Amino acid sequence: MLTDIEISQQAKKEKIGKIAKKIEINEHYLIQYGLYKAKVNLDIEKKLNEAKGKLILVTAITPTPAGEGKTTVTIGLGDALNVLKKKTLICLREPSMGPVFGLKGGATGGGFSQVTPMEDINLHFTGDMHAISSAVNLIAAVLDNSIYQGNELNIDIKKVVFNRAVDMNDRVLRDVTIGQGSSINGVERSSHYDITVASEIMAILCLSNDLKDLRNRVANIIVAYNLKGKPVTVKQLKIEHAVAVLLKEAINPNLVQTLENNPVLIHGGPFANIAHGCNSIIATRLALKLADYVVTEAGFGADLGAEKFLDIKCRVGGLTPSAVVLVATIRALKMHGGLLKEELTIPNVNALSNGMANLQKHLENIKKFGITPLIALNKFFSDSQEEIDFVLNWAHKNNYEIALSEGFEKGGLGCVELAKKVVSITDKPNTFKYLYNLSLPVTEKISIICKEIYGAGAVEYTLKAQEDLKKIIQLDYSNLPICMAKTQNSLSDDPKLLNVPTGFTVLIKEIRLSAGAGLIVPITGKILTMPGLPKRPAAEQIKINKNGTIRGLF
Repeated sequence: MLTDIEISQQAKKEKIGKIAKKIEINEHYLIQYGLYKAKVNLDIEKKLNEAKGKLILVTAITPTPAGEGKTTVTIGLGDALNVLKKKTLICLREPSMGPVFGLKGGATGGGFSQVTPMEDINLHFTGDMHAISSAVNLIAAVLDNSIYQGNELNIDIKKVVFNRAVDMNDRVLRDVTIGQGSSINGVERSSHYDITVASEIMAILCLSNDLKDLRNRVANIIVAYNLKGKPVTVKQLKIEHAVAVLLKEAINPNLVQTLENNPVLIHGGPFANIAHGCNSIIATRLALKLADYVVTEAGFGADLGAEKFLDIKCRVGGLTPSAVVLVATIRALKMHGGLLKEELTIPNVNALSNGMANLQKHLENIKKFGITPLIALNKFFSDSQEEIDFVLNWAHKNNYEIALSEGFEKGGLGCVELAKKVVSITDKPNTFKYLYNLSLPVTEKISIICKEIYGAGAVEYTLKAQEDLKKIIQLDYSNLPICMAKTQNSLSDDPKLLNVPTGFTVLIKEIRLSAGAGLIVPITGKILTMPGLPKRPAAEQIKINKNGTIRGLF
């Protein structure tokens, strides 16, 4: 059986100019990176009419080590809509190299539902991650230099809140001491690193309307507080233009293709357990002007990615989804039903029945936004017909639309039934609404998410979080949307609680203010903004031969 990377390497790719023509992008607007990838110059927007496309979100149940295949379904659905002769664009996030070399893997789909060239996309791609990391570290360097060169801004070195970043899982950088040794090395202080995709710059890139908006948002980033407790911003460091210069190419979306030579925009890659987990508003808006159907995904389960997509991205970008597809697998449902990973290939309808509660909870959550969800049952080779029939019958009995997704094995043809149902749903109006009003108190907005979406019984705040909240209110930022940082492995803030836990208490450890991105970020449980590598990182399996051919990436 071929691996994902072998399937991708054997695919017959079309030159990127030909892919661009399918969505009527003139090569004049392409910034090409070789034969098969390009950036799309945003000047094209001046030539386009208003958005006409229908926006389709693909999300999933609570993820497990068994796998759900949300990106695979997203790509398969996009290919299937093209099979139906629907002018369709897929919008995805850029993978971070941290998970690629760590445990989780990349974000280019799998089997015969992939975007290509997958090696490039999962590694350096067009340099966006490097540009974002550089922008973060420029701010950090100028900030520390300002302190060293006389500290004209009277920065309290114990209240520096801006972290450096690197696009790699490197746990030893979570807490560091900088400026050690000779006085010429700077002022010694404690500092931290985040993974690039958890940085505020990444969030800003994905929430900006254009380069000017990005520059203004960067200027508003709070990097520290002075000795009087007042915020110090990037604008006061006088480098918002320099940061924008570093990001002037990264702000342009990237164009690639599926294995079936259909166009894909890939742009921005914030994590959904820490950041808001969606590709850029710029790419999505552009896609809605270029295509009749736009298929996108949001990271991890619907309690994280979908909630943030609907409450943050749609609100900031003025977007209205036409459909939400919820991906589930029999394997993952059985794991939520109490089975161990090594037991999942054995048919077990009882465990499957127990795990259906997790699917039901996510379906109910999506309906709270005024949208009727469609279930995509992502088929694995180990699924028995009895188990498949059980899920299909459960859905019909509970009045949920459902379709099998076989994109992994069959590509677009394996998702045609799903695509037909998506088209039918998007032809009907919905009553989309946000979960909460921005004018509500911060604690009430957090409570609504924790109780309505997670199913928590209560929310508690540490003294640190309470102090953070007071500062946010004092600075008049309490009307911002909430971007919860929570484990992806459970509806609760405890990753060990599978299925649908109830009566639990969510502990808010601290609350970070991302004034530039325009987000309030409560940190829960043991969530970390810098992941670590597993005992056997995926990097150990990656090989390259004398001809430059890569193996073991996936």
